[in-house]
Amino acid sequence: MSKRSKADALLEEGTLNSDPEKVRDSKFREGEFFDPRDAVQVKYEMLRRVSAENASVTDVVEEYGVSRPTYYQAKANLTEAGIAGLVPRKRGPRGPHKIQGEVLVFLNKR
Repeated sequence: MSKRSKADALLEEGTLNSDPEKVRDSKFREGEFFDPRDAVQVKYEMLRRVSAENASVTDVVEEYGVSRPTYYQAKANLTEAGIAGLVPRKRGPRGPHKIQGEVLVFLNKR
């Protein structure tokens, strides 16, 4: 049985940062704890820098390779749902999207 890599685990969980090379914070380039491939860790550290270190949003988004709207969305998600709010959401419909209800009854009568 082979051990799966961290990148494989991140990909499987949907938390693999698609642009790790854009993260220029030195903490993510040194050592093993901070991983630029981990999207949740990158977003959390980005938000922490602004909140705890009083860094400017403009400087931080440039250093982390994201847009200002991405920063503010991550901040809102963290406020609303905690750390779980930083996990990327799956794309696509969020609920039933097939024909149902009255329309389905009408079509079945034809």
